[in-house]
Amino acid sequence: MILNITGRNLDVTPAIRDYVQNKIGRLDKFFDTVVEAQIILSVERLQHTAEVTLPVKGKTLHCSESEESLYAAIDLLADKFERQIVKYKTKNQGHPPHVAHKRLEDPTTA
Repeated sequence: MILNITGRNLDVTPAIRDYVQNKIGRLDKFFDTVVEAQIILSVERLQHTAEVTLPVKGKTLHCSESEESLYAAIDLLADKFERQIVKYKTKNQGHPPHVAHKRLEDPTTA
């Protein structure tokens, strides 16, 4: 999983980068191919926000979480995003791909 980590109004230190890679990187087990996730960390006054956007086939998964501590926001984000991915995967596996049906001709009109 490729993680693009961006900081708004804060510097992304190596410690924060490693923490995000450990927490969000564990979600890599749900994908067979290489996926790229955009992670935005921001701070406004005393509220720290962590957001993640992940484009997947046919959809874009987005999740956001705010907390007083940046590490707590990242923890909550990882848990919430994992539930969202599991829900997406189970819905996706439940439906077979769409197949166009041939038009049946009415034998009485021919």
